[in-house]
Order: sequence, then C-alpha cells, then structure tokens
Amino acid sequence: MAKSVGRVDTLFLHEAGDDYLVSARRDGERLFRAVLEVKQTDAGPRPGRFRIKHGSGEDLRDPDEFVELARRAEHIRISEQTSTSGRTELQALLDGYQLEATVVRTCRYCAGKGRYSPLTVATAIDADGEHICPDCAKRELERELSFRGGLTGAARERLEELLLEVQDLERITNLLKGRLDPELTKFDEISATVDEIEDVAVDELDLHPALHGLLEDRFETLLPVQSLAVDHGLLDGEDQLVVSATATGKTLVGELAGLDRVLRGEGKLLFLVPLVALANQKYRDFQREYGDLVDVTIRVGASRIRDDGARFDPDADVIVGTYEGVDHALRTGRSLGDIGTVVIDEVHNVADDERGHRLDGLISRLKHYCEGRGTQWIYLSATVGNPGQLADGLGATLIEFEERPVPIERHVTFVEGHEKADIENKLVRREFDRESSKGYRGQTIIFTNSRRRCHEISRRLDYDSAPYHAGLDYGRRQTVENRFADQELAAVVTTAALAAGVDFPASQVIFDSLAMGIEWLTVQEFHQMLGRAGRPDYHDRGTVWLLVEPDGVYHGGMEATEDETAFRLLKGEMEPVIARYDQAAAVEETLANLIVAGRGAKRLNDRMLGELDTQHAIGKLLEYGFIDGFEPTPLGRAVAAHFLTPREAFTLLEGIRRGDDPFDLVSAIELLNQDA
Repeated sequence: MAKSVGRVDTLFLHEAGDDYLVSARRDGERLFRAVLEVKQTDAGPRPGRFRIKHGSGEDLRDPDEFVELARRAEHIRISEQTSTSGRTELQALLDGYQLEATVVRTCRYCAGKGRYSPLTVATAIDADGEHICPDCAKRELERELSFRGGLTGAARERLEELLLEVQDLERITNLLKGRLDPELTKFDEISATVDEIEDVAVDELDLHPALHGLLEDRFETLLPVQSLAVDHGLLDGEDQLVVSATATGKTLVGELAGLDRVLRGEGKLLFLVPLVALANQKYRDFQREYGDLVDVTIRVGASRIRDDGARFDPDADVIVGTYEGVDHALRTGRSLGDIGTVVIDEVHNVADDERGHRLDGLISRLKHYCEGRGTQWIYLSATVGNPGQLADGLGATLIEFEERPVPIERHVTFVEGHEKADIENKLVRREFDRESSKGYRGQTIIFTNSRRRCHEISRRLDYDSAPYHAGLDYGRRQTVENRFADQELAAVVTTAALAAGVDFPASQVIFDSLAMGIEWLTVQEFHQMLGRAGRPDYHDRGTVWLLVEPDGVYHGGMEATEDETAFRLLKGEMEPVIARYDQAAAVEETLANLIVAGRGAKRLNDRMLGELDTQHAIGKLLEYGFIDGFEPTPLGRAVAAHFLTPREAFTLLEGIRRGDDPFDLVSAIELLNQDA
C-alpha cells in the first residue's frame, strides 16, 4: 500500500484508547485513516496490527507498511492531546527506525476523528477549557443555534466573525442567552466628526433688532449648520433643504428666517411637523422662547381638542401645525393669512408609503396658496439618501452638514422575545447610574412596536419610567416630557412618535423591536431613531442597542426575520426619498388639488415630487361621483376634508345607508385599513 500511496506530506498520530489513530495527508487532503496497535518487544515498541479504515469497515495490513509510510512522510506529527506515556511510546517506536516526530497542538475534536488540524495562537478557539479549530468551533456554534431555533445568514456570519475574533466559544454562545458583554455586542462606532466651517457671529447677522437682541442673550456664534445656511442666503430669502444630524441645530435655521420676516412685516411663519406630539412641543417652545416678540398659534386638525384650551388663531404671527392640520385648512377653504416663510420639518416623510403623498400634495397646494407672495421655503431633515435629487425636486439650495456632535456606539445582542424586558431593565439601570462629564445622568429611549408593549415594558423597569405614545392625552404626554427633561425618569418607552423628533435628550436608545406596527423599519427610519442617542450639551457619547430575537417575526406575512433585518439596517445604505403613488393616492391628491386650484389642478399635480396620471385620476373622480366636470361635488368635498380613500368613503356610505351604528362604522374603517 505504501508504494501505491506515493508521496505523503504529513503523517499524523493521535492516541485513541490503547491504540493510535493514523492520518496520512498530501496537499491538504486526507489520503486515508488507519488504526495502529503498538506491541512491546525486546528491541522496544514496534508496530503491531495496522488497520486501514474505509467507510464502516477496515482492512488489516502488514505492520511494516506503517514503517514505510512513516519513512515516506515529509513530516510526522504527534497530537499534543496524546498522553505523556503515549507520546513516549510513539517517540520510542519512531526512534527505533531513526524517524523524527514533532508534538503539535491540534484540535481534539478533529484528532478524535483522525483529522489533522494544527492550532496556532491565532486559530485556537477555547471550548470548555480546551482548544479546538475554527471549523469545529463553528459546528459547535451551529448546534447551539439550532437548539435555540437557528439564525439566518447575516446573524450567523456576525457570530462566526466574533468567534474568530475573540476565540472563546462560551462567550459567543452566552450572547444567545442574553448575557451583556459590551466587547462582543459592539457592532461598530459612528465617530464624532467636525466639519471645518467658520462660525458666524450673532452680532454680524442682519436681523430685526428685537430678534437680534434675543439671540445675543442666548449665544455669541451660530452653530456650523446655521452658519452654513446663512452663508448660502438664508437671510436673503433663499429656499433651502437643510440635511443634518439630530442635535446639530438645524431647527434654528427655519426659526431665524421665519421670525426675522415676521418682525419685518414680510408675512407670518408657518412651521409644519408630522405629528401632533411634535406640534404641541414646538408650540410650547415658540411660546417660551419668542412669546414676547410674536403671537403663536397651533393648527393640528379639525377633530383635535387640546387640553390646554389653546385655539387656532389664523391671524397669529406664527402658526405651528401638523401636515394634515394645515392641509385640512386648505382643503376646506380656510385662510392662513399672508405667509412669508414655510418651514417643513422631517420632509423625508414624502417617502412614507401611507402619508407621503399627502405631504407632497400639501407642499404643492401651499405653493399655490402662496403664489406671488415671495414666500421662503425651508425644508429640514436628518436622514435623506438622495439629498441632491430631493433639493432639485423641491427647487431649493442644498445645505448638507455631516458633522456628528458625539460618537455613537452600536450594539447587537441576540435574545428571546420573553427575555427582552429583563435585558432592557439592566441596560436602563446601567445607563441611569452613569453621569456624563457635563453632569447629566444617562437616560434611555426604548422603541417598540405597539402601545400595549410600551406599557408592558415600562411596568417591568426598576427605575422610574413612562410610556409615551399618541394614545396618551396631551396633559399626560407633557408631564412625561417635563419629567424626562428634569431627569426624573430613567427611560421613556415609545412607538414611532419620538423617532420623528420630540425633544428627549437621551444618551441611550434601545430597539425592543425592529418593527413599527407590523412592518420592518427602513434604513432611513432606523437612522432617524438611533440619532436620538447622545446630545452634545448633555452627553459624552451615545449608545444604541438592538435586542434581536433569532428568527423572530411579528406576523406570518413578514418577508424577513428580525436577525436578518438587524444587519440589513446596520449595513444598509439610506434609501432615497422618493414620493410614490398608487391609484387611491393619485385620486386623493388630484381631488384635493381640484378643490384648492380648480382647473389649475394639473399644474399642481405636475410640480409634485411623485408622478401621477392626472387624466386617469380625473376619470376615476368622475366615476366615483366626487366631481362634476371640474367642480367637486358635496360628496367629494366631504371625502377630501376627512382625508378618505375611495374605499373608506364607499365603506362609510354603505354603512350609513344601512343605518349602522357610528361605532360599527369606525370599526369597519379600522378593519379596512388592517386588510389593506
């Protein structure tokens, strides 16, 4: 046999009970596996029985064939796992034939199966106090993953990368048991960056004296993004799209332009946000900071009743409103007065699948309303994947500022769904027990996917916390905001509301879920939310935790699992902001534009960011009875005023004609939207 085998690179010997496993290798491939028995003779240890293994059987060979193989081998290696007596016996056997062997550290799992896997400091993986090769360690990890339900490709690759990096199997498997090991959970760090932009001094600004004096009392120079906007014509009426990270000061860009024009008698400021919670907070901010200079009102929709008694005043100097609140005024023919400046916060919402078309339509309708008035337009966003294209579509100068004030660490840990609240409790406690160099305790925002889950998590946290979502009344939300600002709360647990920008200066963000409602987050939404971690005036750094359930989904129709989604979000490119329309959206926006502009509706449609077929939409409006010629019917006006889709409108009509109870009508609409 020895001659038929030919050249042998390595002959590997490993103790197996009273015998020795023999593996012959050439060019990295195993030629055969055998069992060698050693007998004692007067001349010392010598080969006894020599059996070649094949499949489940074996062939008995002449013991001299082992000697011939050993002589042909370029290297003879003895496994370090072989006992001292076994090594002595093998060395003596080989010495009898003037053959040299080297003892090497090898993978015990491989050696036990007759595989030669030499280990080095760089490749040895610790497993229960002994070292195994990377391949065996990966197999052991795979067994643990299978036991716990398995992980998809991206998550498995991440764990395998960590395994090779830390070379400790137990530390990696502990990650699957909810153990917090920051050295291992850390996915990356988004470094703090500083753009070299010359700050503009407040006393150099050409502002109305009253505003000038107010700002000088607050700070001496503008922040970089504000300086950049001023340098590019902010105070000269230039329309701008300002794209900059959370907490870099972009909101003041809109305030500077709008308040200066108000005080100079050049029209009121309209400041628009996507959510009622944001409008409430912005209204209070304007009242507190500028209430001595201007009158401020709020417009959040016809059906909203505010707890503080504030009512909409169309003659106020500053109108803070939600998109739908102001759009409702336009759709119902209400006057907004002479508008000098429009600030649209979170403008990336034009890409939202459900509401984006309404913001796109609102911008077009507002531009129609403001035509000939010389209105300045300021658009704000922290997350835009295609800022240049969006700026062109909006007809604005792009002000892009990429500075991040504080570094953000991003961590990933794998945990079963029922264990998440316990992990969140540990993280909240750890963060709140820390104090930054600025003297502030660490506070946490926990994002989850339902209002019910907000309350459930908050109840399970040891330190003071509160749920925060759109289902809470105005007074309760304000109490939560004030207590967080006063550092009385270690955490707030919220749904999507805070992602859009409610001002909670948190140092830590925890993702209890990577879904909002029943849909996975987009990369843009994810960045918007994680950007809430770390504020330069409060914290030294921000921390983000993704608590990922292996193979987790929230309903059967989800196309990916939570572990797949985690790494798509962490590694993915920001999606472009593109307004998209289905037929119902095109019909809704065309109807609203017809109500606002009559026969000029096509011009409003044409300048919207999204593409829609005006002729087809008008045909549908005629078919539905929403218009008569180019005139909206009473039904059409009602549908537009209440932001109804055609399906919702006809569902309500059928229920009303049947005499259904109002509660049944509401339920029918809810079910309709769930099925959509």
